[in-house]
This record gives sequence, structure tokens and C-alpha cells, in this order.
Amino acid sequence: MTKQQELASQILQRVGGKENLRAATYCMTRLRLTINDVSTVDVAALKNLSGVLGVVETPEQLQIILGPGVVGKVAAEFTALAGLQLGEVQDLKAQIKDKNRTPLKMFLGKLAAIFVPLIPAIVGSGMVSGLTNIAIQLGADPHGTFITILNVIGWGFFSYLGIFVGINTAKEFSGTPAIGGLAGILIINPAIASITIQGMPLVPGRGGIFGVILVAWFMTIVEKQVRRFVPNALDIIVTPLITLLTGGFACFYVLQPAGGVLSDGIIQLFKTLLDFGGPAAGFVLAGTFLPVVMSGLHQGLVPVHMEFFNIQKANPLMPILAMAGAGQVGAAAAVYLKTKNRQLKEIIKGALPVGMLGIGEPLIFGVALPLGRPFITACIGAGFGGAFQAAMHVNAIAMGLSGIPLAFLIQPGSILYYLAGILVAYAAGFLATWLVGFDDCKMESAPEKEGR
Repeated sequence: MTKQQELASQILQRVGGKENLRAATYCMTRLRLTINDVSTVDVAALKNLSGVLGVVETPEQLQIILGPGVVGKVAAEFTALAGLQLGEVQDLKAQIKDKNRTPLKMFLGKLAAIFVPLIPAIVGSGMVSGLTNIAIQLGADPHGTFITILNVIGWGFFSYLGIFVGINTAKEFSGTPAIGGLAGILIINPAIASITIQGMPLVPGRGGIFGVILVAWFMTIVEKQVRRFVPNALDIIVTPLITLLTGGFACFYVLQPAGGVLSDGIIQLFKTLLDFGGPAAGFVLAGTFLPVVMSGLHQGLVPVHMEFFNIQKANPLMPILAMAGAGQVGAAAAVYLKTKNRQLKEIIKGALPVGMLGIGEPLIFGVALPLGRPFITACIGAGFGGAFQAAMHVNAIAMGLSGIPLAFLIQPGSILYYLAGILVAYAAGFLATWLVGFDDCKMESAPEKEGR
């Protein structure tokens, strides 16, 4: 049995077996499980497994931090043992109970569930777009065949992102995925430009990702209500017909305009905050982002990032939030130099490189949170980096990894500013941690993890 198979088996046992699973998927570092009865999950034993960096309990999911590279292999073994396909949802009602299950948490959790399966495609496409940008800066012909092919590869996914979002929205709200994809087509179809309603022509893409989510959600409601009254023999014909017609007219007359107002309002809110708050706003946004990442709700911000690109063709928020990871790198470097704990040094040696590449969970759950104070000092370092990015008006032009790789996706002319901001966050996180210190004994007294 391989290490991945053994870890997958141990995780499955501690979450209550395959009968207790409703869904399984994963992102860059986390195995995300939807559980039917959370009371049967042994969270303490999960956290004590060798290879598990941490466990996050949210109202919608149990998120098991495994780290980059490892998570994909363990997820494949886990779903094979559980009899699930990645992303598959069983026809069972999750009985998740959480006293802190606020509407905001639920909303961000839904958004995260919609976008997490899309992250590999978003990152891959974004990095190709970044390489295209670098090639043009190095002198490649922007109208030549090579750059044209790169543009097709890099931007194709983003052109049809609405379809994928519609499919995942329908899945999340227990609708038919293909009908959810139709919601995306209703929003992005260039043919709607020829439609005029109350003297106003429709604009393809208006409402963006938020519009797609609204339409797909509405269509799942219509579909479920229609299915209650349609005879089984006619369901395959009548239900999709009524759902699509109702959803289509609702889209063009109500939901797309509403989505447009919503997306414009959200972008204007962040833009106004940065315009008037400047470096102070950058400090607050970056300095408070690590707790959001810790909770796993940061994926809920993906549609906000996408709307920045859709509306402004540039994103000032992404470089600022990327400083959260940079502040943590600086804090971890200080811990590495000060600690006498060999086990902690080994954790940092493995987690620091991936932290510099924009994947921060190993440092959060392996270093900062167990020690306590370095988590706070990492936030302080992030704040200074975010303030610098805001002051220099740095923008990203596509989505991808944060950390150093995000430099490939920074607007031409601002790349050096972005890298300088990373250094500011490194230095501030390092200095704050060095001065504040930490309790080395906390790590020394930690119990040995199972499997070691």
C-alpha cells in the first residue's frame, strides 16, 4: 500500500466511512468533503494523522489540509475507496449543523463550492496568459501565429467561464448541470446584442459571473418546481422546455440586469475603498486576509476577481491580497532562524518554498497557527505589503497563483513594484516576528502524529 493509499484509508475511517460522505473534491491544498453527520467525524484524530497539516470545519464542508501535489494523489485514492467520483454528489441531504452558520458564511461557502473545481483551469489558463504577456514584452510579434495560439490557449477558458460556472451552480443547488450550462450561454451569447428591451439593447456578458449564478440558481428552482407536477413519462420533454423558456425570459428581463447592477456595485465598492483609502485600505485588506484563507472562504472571492477583469480589464485587489502569503513567508523565516525545535525547522523547510509560490496553507496550519503569535505578525507583515501595492497602484491582468508567480500576471510597468511589495511584506513579517517572538515549547510538547 502506498503512502497516499494509507493516508486516504485513515482519513476515510476518521470521517465515518463512505456511508457518511455526500461529496468529495479538492483544490490546490485541501481535500474538501461534504459530510452527512458531522458528529461521527473524529476531528482530533484527523489532525493527528501524519500528512495532515490541518483541518478546517465550515458550515458546508470539512476541509483537510494536505498540501500541494499530495492532495491530488490522496484525493484520487480517497474517492476510489469511497466509491465516489471527484465532484460527485450523492442524493443525500447533508445534516451539517453549525451555530455560526451565518448567511454570509453560507453564501461564501456556496461560491467556494462552485469555483473550487475550476481552480486548476483558472490557474493554468492564467499562467499561459502571463507567459504570453512576458513573450510580448521580450519582443514577440503580438499579431504573429505563436502569440495568437498562446492567446487562444490562455484566454479560451475565460471566454467560456460562464458555462462552467453555470454547470457548477446547478450542481451545487441540486439542478441539472447541462441546464446550468445553458444559463451561462444565455449571458455570454453574442447574439443577444441584437435584442432590445424597453429601448435598451442587451450587452453580451453583462452581469458577468454573478449574472450567471443568478440565472442558474433561478433555473434550478424552476426545474424542481416543474418536476413536482409533470408526469414521469413527460418529464424529459416538458421540464427542460419550461425551465429554459422561463429562465431565458427571466434572464433578459430581470436577472441579467440585476446581475449587472450587483457586479458593478461590488467592483465600485472595492474601487472606491482603494481610491479613497489608499495604502490604509491596502493594509487592512491584506492584513485581514489570512484569517479568510484559514477558514477556506477565500475561494468565494473568485467571482469578484473575475468581475474586475470583466469590467476593468485589470484587478488591483489580487496583488494586495497576495501579500497575505508574503507576510507569512517572512514570519516563517524568522521562526526558522530562532527556533531550537528540529521538527519545526523541517516543517518550515518544506513549507517555505511553496509559500513563496503562493500556496500558504502548509505555513498557516503547520507553523503560524500552532505557534499563535507568528500568525498575528504574519498579518502585520501582509498589511505593510498590501499598503505598498495600493500606494503603487499595482494591477493584475489575469488570474493565477499568488506569491512570486503572480509577477507574470502583473500589468506591464508594475512588475518591479509588485516584487518590491513582496520584499516589503517579507521584511515586515520577519521583523515583527523577530521582535514579538513566540513560545517554542508549544511545538516541543505537541504529540507525535499517527503513522510516524
